[in-house]
Amino acid sequence: MTPTPADFRAHFPICAHKAYLASCSLGAQSDRAADAMEHFLGRWREHGLPWPEWMEVTERVREAFARVIRAQPHEVAIMPNASEGAFQVASTLCWERRPGIVTCDMEFPSVAHVWLAQRSRSARIEYAPERDGLVEPEDYVRLVDEQTGLVSVPPVSYRNGSRLPVEEVTRRAREVGARVFVDAYQAAGVLPVDVRRLDCDYLVAGTSKYLLGAPGLAFLYVRGGLVQDRDPQLTGWFGRGEPFAFEPRRLDFPAEARRYETGTPAIPAACASVAGMSLIEELDPGRVTAHVAELADELTEDLRRAGETLYSPLVPERRGPMVAVAAEHPEDLGAFLAGQGVVASPRGRAVRLSLHYYNDSDDLARARDAIRAYRGRATG
Repeated sequence: MTPTPADFRAHFPICAHKAYLASCSLGAQSDRAADAMEHFLGRWREHGLPWPEWMEVTERVREAFARVIRAQPHEVAIMPNASEGAFQVASTLCWERRPGIVTCDMEFPSVAHVWLAQRSRSARIEYAPERDGLVEPEDYVRLVDEQTGLVSVPPVSYRNGSRLPVEEVTRRAREVGARVFVDAYQAAGVLPVDVRRLDCDYLVAGTSKYLLGAPGLAFLYVRGGLVQDRDPQLTGWFGRGEPFAFEPRRLDFPAEARRYETGTPAIPAACASVAGMSLIEELDPGRVTAHVAELADELTEDLRRAGETLYSPLVPERRGPMVAVAAEHPEDLGAFLAGQGVVASPRGRAVRLSLHYYNDSDDLARARDAIRAYRGRATG
């Protein structure tokens, strides 16, 4: 039986005394994640080197993420962050024949900067512009042609939670033979992410946000059977076909996504993330999406009635799991909210209020009242 939002909320102690609306930066800590971290520390303290157990949890976290995005485990590489995942993709592509990289102004810099760095290797970067907090499909599609080698499109923007036109962009990329890279960090865990439906070649996401794990762990999905132009340029012993052969004079890249891996993964993060994703896997994805959408609709309307200017989309179909409140001084507003027991995430020109299955209408009311108090203080 699928847990209700209230059942799910009970796993997150902070929700008993705070309105936790910062999952777009860091998911709330669950009781399972806390237990998993304590188990890790205890095993390290008592047994010294439980290496087999650590290798087991590494494979478990790979398998859990593969299930979340509807991939196969051999299509998933474990990364320390999204930047390294993007770099590993870029390093295997040659830009001389198809130099175009199409991205957008709403791309997170952690990924966008990797694309910019490819200019030294003959790549040409083109941007679909932001228009009033949105990126329109036609602005992306018109840039994708036979010179395009890679198209990068996030399903949800970190800036304001707006949804981007992944399916339209992918369809155009397929028409001209370009590859597609998807950064699903702001979607996985609360919105459906199915790599078969997305038809993408690469996808990155990490555990520290809506997947309810710890920082220090991310994943790179590489579509099975995809042939790269050259081997990854950053590598290490976990990227070997036989890592425990310890052969310093031989590079044996496996014929699966593990070829993109480098050194020892963050074991503590893997432990917490297996626990976090176990909670996600117990949920009905459709119910999660519907619950989050209802909360986003409610919060959007409440804030609009209160006279707030929103940076996030007003049209529900274009809005992801976030409502962004425009602010002249976002850090100041974020600090005030924190003092009122509302955990939010200031970024750029807005304070982001992100929503998960553990949030409820009381959280929204607390945030709305705190924002009203902040505005009253400012006008007073």
